[in-house]
Parts: sequence; structure tokens; C-alpha cells
Amino acid sequence: MQALLVRVGIDLSKKSGVWNAPVNPDTAEFAYVPILEHEGNRKKKIRPGYEISYEQFKVPCEKLGKKLPSKFYDKRAHLDPDFEYLTYGDEGDRGKPIWGLENGDILAFYASLCPVKPCNQKLIYALIGLYVVDRIKPALEIPQEDWHKNAHTRRNPDKTDIVVFANPDLSGRLERCIPIGGRRDGAYRVTNELLSEWGGLSVKDGYIQRSAKLPSFSNPLKFSEWFKEQKKNIRLVAENNLIAR
Repeated sequence: MQALLVRVGIDLSKKSGVWNAPVNPDTAEFAYVPILEHEGNRKKKIRPGYEISYEQFKVPCEKLGKKLPSKFYDKRAHLDPDFEYLTYGDEGDRGKPIWGLENGDILAFYASLCPVKPCNQKLIYALIGLYVVDRIKPALEIPQEDWHKNAHTRRNPDKTDIVVFANPDLSGRLERCIPIGGRRDGAYRVTNELLSEWGGLSVKDGYIQRSAKLPSFSNPLKFSEWFKEQKKNIRLVAENNLIAR
């Protein structure tokens, strides 16, 4: 078994949107807001009719007391992972580790979220979803009837684009996020307690502030058993947001 930890969602980096989606630190309810779709690459332009606007993410943010900035209203969203269709795409060097995954392997998604109430962290780094891999396909081989299911086929892909299709019985967006880390030693890191419970990560001292190279779980089975315990109290759902309108 293999398992990768994947950072997703809008955040404070310029490429991602310079904003963090909201989370209620008391209830762990959160809004999933994807990164910007960058249209500077002429070879990977969005296919006509496959654009995703930020309209669907306004109400989930407002329900948690944080308004989606108007700067996103005329932008296109790179909706990936797409929890409605249980897909995840990647490309280039960052996507290379995914090529080695097989049926039954795990992608655990986390995001940096902004608390809407005072708490002991400026940002909350938390798991927001998990996929158990069903199958993986090069984006170029995905038929037109499935182009709408992932951001990497809503645009023109190249040979480095890959799309994961998750097992629908074991995968989805978490109904409530699971905080996994905070700021220590000058960066955001997974807590020492969780690093021990998971059996460790491939990154030094649980570093999760950036994810240019996907961290892997040193003991995937141990992480899987830990997550099964969490899932007893938190549902996985095939929805991008629980409150869409």
C-alpha cells in the first residue's frame, strides 16, 4: 500500500488566489474553495463550455461568516479535486508519484483554512477529504463524455496530465475537517502526536506549509487504520460543499 498527502484548495500564495477559505474552529465545518485556473498556458486552455466559475462557492463561505472576495467573481476555478465526481488530477513533476499508485492506495487531501472565530492558530491546517484509488488514467485517454469530471480534462491536457478516479464507497469530502497541524519551529507542521500515530511522513519534521513535492506516509497502513477511527464520527460525502445554495 502507498499513501500520499496532497495540499489542495485556495491559499495565500499568488498562484492559488491569496486568500484562505473559512472554517469554524468550534465545529470543524469548512468551505472548500479551489485554486484559480491559470489560463496563461495557451496549450492548456479551458475547453469551451467547460469553465467553472466561483459562483457555487459564494454561499458556503457566507454560511460560515466569510464573504468570497469580489476579485474572484470573473475568474475561473481549477476545481481539483472534484469531490462531486470523486476525481483528482495532477501534472508534471508534482504528479509523477501518482503514476505509481495502484487500486487501493490512498490520497489524503489537506488545506490551509482561515478560522472565522478566535482560536490559537492564525490558520488551521486540516484534512478535508480522502480518496481510495479505483483507477488512474492519462488525461489524454479520457473520453469526451467524461471531460466534465475533472479540471485536467476540462482544459486541453498534455502527456503529463493524469486523473485519479476514486472508489465511491470509500472516498469523498469530509463532512467536517480534521485539524492536523499548527505553526512550530517557524513553519506549519503536522503535530508530533499525529506524526507518531501515522508512523511518520517523508518530509522533515512534518512540514506541510508547501507541497511542491507530494509527501508520502512512511507507514500507509498505520495511517489508514487511524483514518478509519476518525471516519466513525465524520462522514465522507461526494459533494464539493455541503451547502451549495
